[in-house]
Amino acid sequence: MLLRRSISALVVSVLLTASLAAQTAAPAKGIDDVLGYISNAWTTLSRSQDNCKTVYDERKRDTKQYVYFPADQPLPPAAADLEKRCGITAQQLPKAITAPGQVDADHFTPHGLLYLPNAYVVPGGFFNEMYGWDSYFIIRGLLEDNKLDLARGQVENFFYEIEHYGAILNANRTYFLSRSQPPFLSAMVMAVYEKQPNKAWIEKAYPYVVRDYKMWTSDQHLAGSTGLSRYFDYGEGPSPDIGATGNPYYAEVLTALVQTGEANDFVARGKKAEQKSDALNAVGPKYTITSCIEGAACAKTATVALTADYYKGDRSMRESGYDISSRFGAYSGHTHHYAPVCLNSLLYQTERNLQKMAEILGQPGAAREWSDRAQLRQQRMNKLLWNQSKGMYFDWDFTKNSQSDYVYATTFFPLWVGLASDAQAKALIANLKQLEQPGGIVTSPYDTKLQWDYPYGWAPNNLITVEGLRRYKANDDADRLSVKFLSMIVENFRKDGTIREKYNVVKRSDEMEVSAGYHENVIGFGWTNGTFLTLLHALPEAKRAELK
Repeated sequence: MLLRRSISALVVSVLLTASLAAQTAAPAKGIDDVLGYISNAWTTLSRSQDNCKTVYDERKRDTKQYVYFPADQPLPPAAADLEKRCGITAQQLPKAITAPGQVDADHFTPHGLLYLPNAYVVPGGFFNEMYGWDSYFIIRGLLEDNKLDLARGQVENFFYEIEHYGAILNANRTYFLSRSQPPFLSAMVMAVYEKQPNKAWIEKAYPYVVRDYKMWTSDQHLAGSTGLSRYFDYGEGPSPDIGATGNPYYAEVLTALVQTGEANDFVARGKKAEQKSDALNAVGPKYTITSCIEGAACAKTATVALTADYYKGDRSMRESGYDISSRFGAYSGHTHHYAPVCLNSLLYQTERNLQKMAEILGQPGAAREWSDRAQLRQQRMNKLLWNQSKGMYFDWDFTKNSQSDYVYATTFFPLWVGLASDAQAKALIANLKQLEQPGGIVTSPYDTKLQWDYPYGWAPNNLITVEGLRRYKANDDADRLSVKFLSMIVENFRKDGTIREKYNVVKRSDEMEVSAGYHENVIGFGWTNGTFLTLLHALPEAKRAELK
């Protein structure tokens, strides 16, 4: 794994000098070791096509490595160079791609990396690819560290994905040709623009942001007749990236569902488990399960499988980035049944950012159209997702025409994008106490033993919540939460010399124990590094001094 050892004091000193030279407001010296680690990580976690480790798939360590190039372009000289230097196979994709799901990622063989022209930063550990929403938080950190060229190149890689692979992908490997990730593209573009205003950059970016937006607001990504959008993976059956890791996740889920009696619509039993014709029946592997209920004798073993509808929900959950929780039913198996707060908030932000981009480009008619779209989405979200009595936003199950009651950190997304009214913001801020913990914002109050629920907190949710609070002038709350989250990272860094993917914000620890899914707390870690710098530089000087 990457970065398992802390950097020596001498190296930290040298790296820190280079990293902080251009910063106008230098953070407290008491955390120079953490800042040095982050500065070094931008290099350690960078990937480009002239580096053989870029191609390497941590999921399939013992197999020959492949890199694929678009079918609509001839193989560039870089392909032959990679084959010669890295001992890999370079080839074109079987067909040109203009939308997600046009290539069968489930049966693609052999899987491999999808070529990108510019350098990019990966999250860390076995996440050795450029990820969709991770990249936004990484880019924010790169911009804080004045690495503008790297940040802009990473955004332009997403333009390349849209142009040649049909969409912004979950990540740039063939496993992910059936799904995207939360739409942060317009936020990435505007972050780069705000750092270095350039009309030509907006002119280049605008059509790609429009294409990404259209994917989310048409066809299978529509949430029924609500006028809102949903997460949706175009594939069927088990997600191929999970099988490639050897992770026993689906067996773990099925065992738990059978033993607890939860979500019977996710489980096909007996003869039904052998059928494949009905959309609700099994499409994946079969398992022999012994069902034991506490305090009773074990039942006979039975052949069981997960239904096609469960797999569709599971894969769509992975497009949401919140994998895994029980936010959308047990193990989020009903994700595709919901219009989520997070996704629709991001699409509202996209509409507002497209309005700004149209104004920059001198297109008042287009700007008015985007403004009208944003206002309509805001009205629909307030009608279906806002709960006045609870003072929070909740996801909407459009298959049942009912609002979820699952309290989740995404309730603060409308603050971040500026969708909430002042009255709604006041109610949301009053509800911070439901999710605030000693280490920051916890993902949910429900201890499901899954990584995107209690007691775990993640960089994206903490950044979005804090910046949402600042947007509505709740700076004292924002400062308090920032110090909680940052000081927890510092304390754990001093313990093992690493920065992690996620944290137990209840115990202020990087230790974790989950019952199913990803059992490792990956080190590196791109979006935590980026969030650390962003939150740190927004803190008043006196608050920064508290971090030691």
